[in-house]
Amino acid sequence: MLHEKQGTGSSGNRREAAPPKKPGRALRRQGMDGSPPPEGIGKKLPDYQTYELNGLQRTACIAIGGLLCFGIGYLFYHQWLVAIIMASGGWIVPRFWRAHLLERRRTAMNLHFKQALYSLSSSLSAGKSVENGFREAIQDLRMLDPDAENDLITELGIICARMEYGEPVEDALNDFSRRAAMEDITNFADVFTTCKRTGGDLVEVVRHTSTVIGEKLDIKQEISVMIAQKKFESRALLAAPILMLMFMNFTAGDYMQPLYSGMGIVISTGALAGLAGCLLWIMKMMNIKV
Repeated sequence: MLHEKQGTGSSGNRREAAPPKKPGRALRRQGMDGSPPPEGIGKKLPDYQTYELNGLQRTACIAIGGLLCFGIGYLFYHQWLVAIIMASGGWIVPRFWRAHLLERRRTAMNLHFKQALYSLSSSLSAGKSVENGFREAIQDLRMLDPDAENDLITELGIICARMEYGEPVEDALNDFSRRAAMEDITNFADVFTTCKRTGGDLVEVVRHTSTVIGEKLDIKQEISVMIAQKKFESRALLAAPILMLMFMNFTAGDYMQPLYSGMGIVISTGALAGLAGCLLWIMKMMNIKV
């Protein structure tokens, strides 16, 4: 009887001293078991529809734009007050610079996406899985540019990390296409999701998509080459009146004095407004979408 009680107590102690269970899959997914969470989990994922300048970039844009506007104002009016008022135009320069950087970022991502699709198509044709195909695409992009860590490499890393934590690849791809808001990526994500869920030919889909995107990029590059000379000519024509005005002020200041009083101010204002209108018109004409 005593032995039975002792045995019961010892078994109870063994049950109490049993090691705790390992955290479940949901706990590991949140990174609460001490393991590092996957890339992109726990922090805000990038949004490729906007671009935020840092403090240094914003300050530099305002300073350079304000100085340029101040110089143009003084050159056209020879009045310090007007030049200072025009210098406030530097506050709108960050908006244009931000739009330029955003367009350059999206163009680079589109080019890298085409290269990644070529790599993914080759991997799937060789019989590799979709997961391994995305990992191979990361390595191929790094081989093309070893010193760079572009946005698409980061996004492919996030997709691979999500797949490792059990998230379907189509969900991760759709989230990326939503944040990128680019036609080519959105179309690929939609077709990829449909094929993945209905059993379509992924190899043919990826191959056809990469071919279409490649043709679009080739057309864009041809257009860029064709209008590159026209862009340079337009900038030269816009700079010519300003350079001529500077030359005349330095060489024949007395001859230019009537331009800074009376009707001369009205003429200068009209000329400056005409230059600004030409600049906006040229920018609109050169912005060709494919």
